[in-house]
Amino acid sequence: MTTQKIDIAGKLAGFTEQWAPRRIARVNDYEVKVARVRGEFVWHTHEDTDELFLVVAGTLTIRLRDGDVVLGPGEMYVVPRGTEHCPSADEEAHILLFEPSGTVNTGTTGGERTREPVDA
Repeated sequence: MTTQKIDIAGKLAGFTEQWAPRRIARVNDYEVKVARVRGEFVWHTHEDTDELFLVVAGTLTIRLRDGDVVLGPGEMYVVPRGTEHCPSADEEAHILLFEPSGTVNTGTTGGERTREPVDA
């Protein structure tokens, strides 16, 4: 990690893989990650932590069992701990995530979409 300023768009330009978060900073025991997303992820829950989504580019829909939250650039939403959700993007979106270190991207669901974040 660095103590220099971070170019979020530059970090996102450094990879093309979908749904594969890249760690760009640490804040105490939290990680700041960026990801490129397209299509539907998996329904999952984080039992022990909230999850912050901030859209950098494109449109992200966070599907919830009681209704969808649609986010555009510069908008964010915090999914409360224990809330089942499924992120989705019809076209590629770029997002920033803020969550405790060690948070599994697929929560309690697991599966083939589970990814350990790597440093960008």
